[in-house]
Amino acid sequence: MRTPILALHIAGGTLGMLSGFASMFLRKGSRRHSIAGDVFVVSMLIMSCAGAYLAVMKSQPGNILGGIFTFYLVATAWLTARRRDAETNIFDWAGLLLVATVAAFEITYGMEAALSSTGLKYDYPPGPYFFMGSFTLLATVGDVRMLLRGGICGSSRLARHLWRMCFAQFIAAASIFLARQQLFPAILRRTGALYLLSFLPLVFLVGWLIRVRAAKAYQPKVIARMSLDSIPLGVGNKYEHSFIK
Repeated sequence: MRTPILALHIAGGTLGMLSGFASMFLRKGSRRHSIAGDVFVVSMLIMSCAGAYLAVMKSQPGNILGGIFTFYLVATAWLTARRRDAETNIFDWAGLLLVATVAAFEITYGMEAALSSTGLKYDYPPGPYFFMGSFTLLATVGDVRMLLRGGICGSSRLARHLWRMCFAQFIAAASIFLARQQLFPAILRRTGALYLLSFLPLVFLVGWLIRVRAAKAYQPKVIARMSLDSIPLGVGNKYEHSFIK
């Protein structure tokens, strides 16, 4: 049963990477950007589900958590773009429960790895657990704040979409380019190109968040005009009504 699931996981990850990077560089709001973003969302959801399933079969709790968190990030980012301002539903509560559970496991495994005689927990040192745990806690806090406020709007909604999409792509990119460097030519390993490809989504994330915050401070109306232009992944013209009122 592993072979078809593995093939689906690899295909989803490859297509997700290609469409994700394409979406970053295509003109925001264009038809091609919209198509690339939709392909990215579907591919990443398939990839994360298949990856989590394989991790269950192989008894790899760390990878199970990574697959679940990636699925959560893409799904909630997509929902953020689809819904209207100041709106929540039952899926937001389900997402909060899911990410809070993942955060609890990440932090617990990190502490157990730090206190163990080998310095490992399920073959991972404390660092990866605490790194992922910090972002799962960030997502948990964001969900709690959104639900207590009854939803979010404007630049806050745009920022929520941005960081979740970009961080999901970072997880996938690091899983491909950093965790499996032996699959790539030696020149890519020597020049640091694999590190660049892995961290490029985070570079784009920082740039777009700075742009959103700067526009908010300069003139609130700029947010409405730049909303579609500020989305590097997963949303195109057909969702314009969700951002521009």
